[in-house]
Amino acid sequence: MFKDGIGIFLWKLAVALYLVANGVLGLIGRGGDFRIILTNTMRFPSWVATIVAVLALAAGVMVLIEMFSSQAIRVLDLFALILAIIWAVYIIIGLVSFFTGKSGLNIWEMLQRLGVHTMVLGSLLVTAKKGK
Repeated sequence: MFKDGIGIFLWKLAVALYLVANGVLGLIGRGGDFRIILTNTMRFPSWVATIVAVLALAAGVMVLIEMFSSQAIRVLDLFALILAIIWAVYIIIGLVSFFTGKSGLNIWEMLQRLGVHTMVLGSLLVTAKKGK
């Protein structure tokens, strides 16, 4: 269970729980970072936020599978890499919305979100075996 150490285990667990929670909240329409930023701030259609919520939920489940599986799962590596690329684009969208003044966040709120999303990106890259 702690094949990479307890620190990495807790980091992956926190990211997996964050992804699952955001995915579920996005799917049931009760918020989640994705739905709020994509639909309210960036004015994307709600179906885009729903797709991102599904991907977040799937990514959280994939991170959990990777944590508790003793076997390498090839499809997980590819899926996590695709999600990492999508996540990087999401981070860029968030930065653009901040710098154009559309996000309504102050510098500290933006740094807080950037920190969380950078941790998620790092965890996806580690899960995809591209971050080692």
